[in-house]
Amino acid sequence: MKPVLTATLLAAGLAFSAAAQQKTEATAKPTPRTADGHPDLSGVWWKGGDVGGKGLQLGGTTTKFSDNYTPSAAAIAKKMSDKDDPTLGCVPTAFGTLNVDMFDVGAVAQIVQTPKMVIFLTETFHGFQIVPTDGRPHRDNVPPAYRGDAVGKWDGDTLVVDKTKFTDNTWITAEGRVSPHSDALHIVERYRRTDANTLLIDATLEDPKMLTKPWVVPTQKLVLAPFDQILELNCAAGDTPGLIEAATNPDPAKK
Repeated sequence: MKPVLTATLLAAGLAFSAAAQQKTEATAKPTPRTADGHPDLSGVWWKGGDVGGKGLQLGGTTTKFSDNYTPSAAAIAKKMSDKDDPTLGCVPTAFGTLNVDMFDVGAVAQIVQTPKMVIFLTETFHGFQIVPTDGRPHRDNVPPAYRGDAVGKWDGDTLVVDKTKFTDNTWITAEGRVSPHSDALHIVERYRRTDANTLLIDATLEDPKMLTKPWVVPTQKLVLAPFDQILELNCAAGDTPGLIEAATNPDPAKK
């Protein structure tokens, strides 16, 4: 099945990518900093383009979460297919299709940084995640969530985000990439703004119920987009029957 959001994002991707192509790259300016001295991660970030548009730099990922499945986890995944993808029902991923958590199933996200919190905004599914950076621990009085419970801390110039308390009814990625996980999923991300235009993200995913060893995600390089607000790209309940039908019967002629 082709990516389910390609058609939705195509127009926006073409417009934004065209703008990016027109922007002349200058010598990178130093990393901006907040009043408290930390790197300012604020901005709209992407991989040079949006889904369906020019400029999108996917990069090469040689491994995936499912490569580290235990035999029992692999058996569970083998019983699933494209039609079982939770995102077909407007449920977000636990991580992200392009191996960038804040993208979810899209390719653009925005960061808003305050002295006590960093907020990640995602274009798809009304997605957001609030990450306290004031030293508080994980909350023990909240239920598990699709995207987990997050806390952050600064390690020098690197923002370290720790995520736990996931539900077990999402996938790590989407678009037919079968990748179930358990409620023991634990994600640690490290964000580094190396200059005004570049954000590097490293992530490690642990799941002792499903994996034989942690999955270390290759470093993801994002660039500052030439616009300062993301779009609202919804997933409506009325769309899901058609998406599920397409996933179940990708070739209508064989229906």
